[in-house]
Amino acid sequence: MARIAGVDIPRNKQIWVSLQYIYGIGSTLSQRILAQTGINPDTKTDSLTEEEVNRLRELIDHEHRVEGELRKEVNLNIRRLIDIGSYRGIRHRYNLPVRGQRTRTNARAQRGPRKTVAGRGQRRSVAKK
Repeated sequence: MARIAGVDIPRNKQIWVSLQYIYGIGSTLSQRILAQTGINPDTKTDSLTEEEVNRLRELIDHEHRVEGELRKEVNLNIRRLIDIGSYRGIRHRYNLPVRGQRTRTNARAQRGPRKTVAGRGQRRSVAKK
């Protein structure tokens, strides 16, 4: 199993898919990295030579922010928004959707399980009759 940027990438997949197991590398960046290193994207990870793995490792380490460094940067950006008290920071603080989604319905994953309000259902049923 090849270890790149501190991540064991799967050996039985094509290399362009395996690189996506590294945080910060998606399909487009994976294709671009392979083009720069001159590696065929359809090659299985376990059939790479040691020299090809080293080329990938060097390119990713020196030219791209991935894994811990990228996670730290994202967390610092969110922490900054919270500290300055921006609208987005407040939404992050209260674990609500940040990007304008509605919360009157939906957003259950963010808001948590429903909280029952006492007497609400009975009063509505009496008023309908």
